Amino acid sequence: LLVSNAGMKETRDRIASVKNTAKITSAMKLVAAAKVRRAQDAVINSRPFTENLVKVLYGINQRLRVEDVDSPLCTVRPVKTVQLVVITGDRGLCGGYNNFILKKTEERYAELKELGCEVQIVAIGRKCQQYFKRRPQFNVVKQFALGQVPTMDDATSISDAIFASFVAAECDKVEIVYTKFLSLISSTPTIQTLLPLTPSGELCNADGTCVDAAEDEIFKLTTKGGKFEVEREKVAIETEELDAGLIFEQEPVQIMDTLLPLYLNSCLLRSLQEALASELAARMTAMSNATDNAKELTKELNIKYNRVRQSKITQEIAELVAGAAST
Repeated sequence: LLVSNAGMKETRDRIASVKNTAKITSAMKLVAAAKVRRAQDAVINSRPFTENLVKVLYGINQRLRVEDVDSPLCTVRPVKTVQLVVITGDRGLCGGYNNFILKKTEERYAELKELGCEVQIVAIGRKCQQYFKRRPQFNVVKQFALGQVPTMDDATSISDAIFASFVAAECDKVEIVYTKFLSLISSTPTIQTLLPLTPSGELCNADGTCVDAAEDEIFKLTTKGGKFEVEREKVAIETEELDAGLIFEQEPVQIMDTLLPLYLNSCLLRSLQEALASELAARMTAMSNATDNAKELTKELNIKYNRVRQSKITQEIAELVAGAAST
C-alpha cells in the first residue's frame, strides 16, 4: 500500500493495522520478559546441585592428584574427527540470534576442515535443523529439540548421545557452539570444548581459555527506571580438600567415573539455559524495536492522514466560496 497515493479510508485502515501490530509486538515483548525470569529461576534452582557436585569433584581430584585418572571422558586422542554441538532456537522473530550462531558454526566448520579434520554436527533446535537440512554438505549425525524449558532429562539425553560417540571413538573431540547470555542487548556466540574433560572439571574455549569449575555466574532480570535490565554476578564456589580420614566405599577412580558424566550433564544444561535466555532476550529486543517502529509509523501516517483531510476540507470550502461568488 503506497500511503502517499492512498485515500483517507486506506490511510485509516493502515493506521488501525499498524496499531494492532504494535499491540501484538508489545505483548510478545512482555511474554519474552516473563520467560527470561523463568530461565533465571531455573539457573538459580540448579545451583545447589552444581555446587555440591563441584565440591566433591574437587575433593576427589585432590585425593587423586598423584594418580593417573583413567576415565573415558578424560581420554585425549589425536584429533581426526570433531563433533560440533550447535544450539539455536526453535522459532524466529528474535533478530539475528539464530544467524549469528549459524555463521559462527560455519566459520568453525571451515577452520576444522582446513586442519584436515572430519566434522560431525549435533543439531539442537528447529532452526539449525532446517538450516543444515537444506545444506547436505554438513554431516548432521543427531538432532534434538530445545523446548521452552530445558530440563535435566533433556540434557541427559543429549549428553548420553555425545558420551556414546566419544567413548566409541566415533569422534575425538566435542565442541559446543552456543550463545552466552551477557545482557538483554548483548550476547556472544561461544565455542567451548565439552570433551575430553579435565579431571578438575574445567571447560576450555576454542582459543584455549579455560574456566575453573569452581567459578560460576548467575544473571538476574531486574527493572531500573521503568526499563528491563540484567545484572550478572560471579559466584565463587568454596572448594576444599576432603577430610583425610574419609574412607571411600568404592575406589576414588570409580567415583570419578560416575561424577564426570553428571558434571557433563550439568554443563550441558547450563549451556541450554544460557542459549534459551539469549534467544528470549533477543526476542525482547526485536519486539521492542518493532513496537517503537510501529509507533513511529503511526505518527507519520497520522500526519499524512491529517494533511489529506485538511486539503480536502480546504478544497470543499474553496468550491463553496467559488459557487457563492458565481451567483
